[in-house]
Amino acid sequence: MKYLVMVQGTQADYEAMAGQGSASSPAWNEKDMQAMFAFMRKINDDLAESGELVDGQGLTAPAQSRHVSLDGEGRPVITDGPYGETKEVLAGYWVLDCASLERVTEIAALVARCPQPEGAPEYPVVIRPLAGSGDDV
Repeated sequence: MKYLVMVQGTQADYEAMAGQGSASSPAWNEKDMQAMFAFMRKINDDLAESGELVDGQGLTAPAQSRHVSLDGEGRPVITDGPYGETKEVLAGYWVLDCASLERVTEIAALVARCPQPEGAPEYPVVIRPLAGSGDDV
């Protein structure tokens, strides 16, 4: 079964990783960033070696995102980020092909242990099975 494993963050978290901390997210330093990158690289390497990694990517800051919706006449309405009404957003993901929900849960628990500065917000790692057909919805 394939699963989407997602990590979350906020615009303030991205700014903190760039060294601009706030009350809600303390500033990261170079050592913090290197520890996080090494941890994630190891997870990715292990998942690739086990054959469970289908894809995985980190995403850019919410400030670089864009929402597209339609107005009452069907014309596109484009809103550039960041979005003040939005709290956590998708910060990165993995698509994994795992033998069981228990296995992907083990992986998510490992991801949740990613090193970060003391006082940084902790978000749940979200697991969603990928639908194989319209019948799965």
